[in-house]
Amino acid sequence: MKTPWMFIGMLILVAAISPLGINLYLPSMPEMARSLQVDFAAVQVSLSVYLAAVAVGQLVVGPLSDHYGRRPVLLAGLALFVLGSALCAVAPDILVLNLGRIVQGFGGCAGIALSRAIVRDLYDRQRAASMLGYVSMGMAVAPMVAPAIGGLLEASFSWRASFVALGGFGVLTLAVVFIQLHETLPAKRVSTPAPVAESTDTVSRLLAGYAFLLRSRLFWGFAMATSFTSGVFYAFIAGAAYVMIEMMGRSPVEYGIYFTLVAFGYIVGNFISARFGQRVGHGRLIRVGLGIAPFCLVAMAMFFAWNWLHPLALFGPMFVLGVGNGLVMPGCIAGAVSVRSDAAGAASGLAGSLQVGLGALIAPLVGAVMGTSIWPLIAVMMASALLAMAAFRLTRRSTG
Repeated sequence: MKTPWMFIGMLILVAAISPLGINLYLPSMPEMARSLQVDFAAVQVSLSVYLAAVAVGQLVVGPLSDHYGRRPVLLAGLALFVLGSALCAVAPDILVLNLGRIVQGFGGCAGIALSRAIVRDLYDRQRAASMLGYVSMGMAVAPMVAPAIGGLLEASFSWRASFVALGGFGVLTLAVVFIQLHETLPAKRVSTPAPVAESTDTVSRLLAGYAFLLRSRLFWGFAMATSFTSGVFYAFIAGAAYVMIEMMGRSPVEYGIYFTLVAFGYIVGNFISARFGQRVGHGRLIRVGLGIAPFCLVAMAMFFAWNWLHPLALFGPMFVLGVGNGLVMPGCIAGAVSVRSDAAGAASGLAGSLQVGLGALIAPLVGAVMGTSIWPLIAVMMASALLAMAAFRLTRRSTG
């Protein structure tokens, strides 16, 4: 690595790939529906298939990186992301678009799983949580500015420009990783392609690692707290564009600008976690963050009950909720990938798969139940927030 901060900057680029794939095109979803001659719910499926591909892909990427190394698997994933972005940019119909989104998701998942595994390769659990806080803080800039950029790209060109931009970002990240990243997995654990018998043994070890994680109450507590905390956000992004653009009559550019409040809150929470987590205890910060979400959603419900149909009624509470999420995520992710040090990649992949897989289930659920009212959206978000609190109780004997 060149310097610690250059290393963190590289990890931010890598970790930002998948969030960009989610957020950059969100303001264009209504226009995409009109352009491709489908309804809004059909375009929402493009978000779901992307999340599903990210979820499934991490189950493969994590264990492969435990065996063959982080660098080659990450480079291959970034190349796939670029290919999927190009396919989306030229898609003539919704089917080809969804195919491109699947390829994008399989590639982008490497950024999520391996940025976490790389940090865990280099630091112990407490330090890893703080480092992940810095990475997440910087990474959150991507979803903060992405909707605004996506809205401007659509206004200036068309919705396809967002996918061209995603492909360009993928090429940039691929080049940076190729130049800067050296293998972080200990040399004794990196293998070369093996004969069939040895490969079979490798598969057995990978399955044994997953079996251990699936039996671990501690892993489930951290992983599901992460997943349901993210579920609140995934529910929001699945329905917020419709609320803002269709129900409030605001423009995609306005949506993108207000969306920055959510990401800015997440940045603040991650900064607090990174700066003070080791001193205060990440377990304590996680509990505070989990407790914030229900109060924010109650405030949002009250604003809409009073018929205050202003973007701040939606994004004001989400700013505070973003702070809470920023307190929760670094500690929970570091906890999940630290359950078994020799399977950090598998743990990162499985935790990430559960996290994004839940999002893939929640997004179409929101699309199916919303109708023309915000109340189903708030209800789904509240249910996910409460389940996150319940999941974290599984770790109460092991966190400080």
